[in-house]
Amino acid sequence: MIRENIVIDESTATTIAELEAEAYSITLFASREKVLAIAAISDQIRESSKEAVAALKAMHVEVIMLTGDHEIAAKKVSETAGIEIFKAGLTPEDKADYIKSLQAKGKKVAMAGDGINDTIALATANTGIAMGSGSDASIETAAITITGTSLNQIVETIKLSRNTNRIIKQNLFWAFFYNLLALPLAAGVFYPLIHQLLNPMIASAAMAFSSVSVVTNSLRIRKS
Repeated sequence: MIRENIVIDESTATTIAELEAEAYSITLFASREKVLAIAAISDQIRESSKEAVAALKAMHVEVIMLTGDHEIAAKKVSETAGIEIFKAGLTPEDKADYIKSLQAKGKKVAMAGDGINDTIALATANTGIAMGSGSDASIETAAITITGTSLNQIVETIKLSRNTNRIIKQNLFWAFFYNLLALPLAAGVFYPLIHQLLNPMIASAAMAFSSVSVVTNSLRIRKS
């Protein structure tokens, strides 16, 4: 408004202040240095927001809200959703810088967003999560795209990722343990102690069993 030399009279300023006090985000329409109309916009909180935030906290995930909205509107949304930490009035670059500051502290950051203003932050985060209802730019930038609009799907995505990671580690452990034991046995390293050699048929069956056990363990991911 200052750049365009738009004059905001006292009455308009009072109206803006009253609307902002009620947590509305304000958009002004002006022409020829005069304000013609005021649009008061209120964020619609998803019903799943509070439930999803509570679930993330239970999983020991720190939840922080980054928004371009003004302080009062951001505070109302954060309180409704149960988010203790929020940063308001941020530009897209500010969001990315804040994520970098968290990463500098050694934290792994996942950023969830659906707007074109979130693309820089999505690209900066360790993992970018775009909502399926969001802009094409955010979907193209993110590493993960949630097909629906429920924030609970983010919770399920994290659970699935953790379970997958755990199963991968289990498979690596059992494969390493099997080979650590079976290869020396097949090579006859233990012959002086047990006076037995591993029968090739038994070795083949054991190898097949180890592969089947790894595949069977991996199938548990489908139950996640």
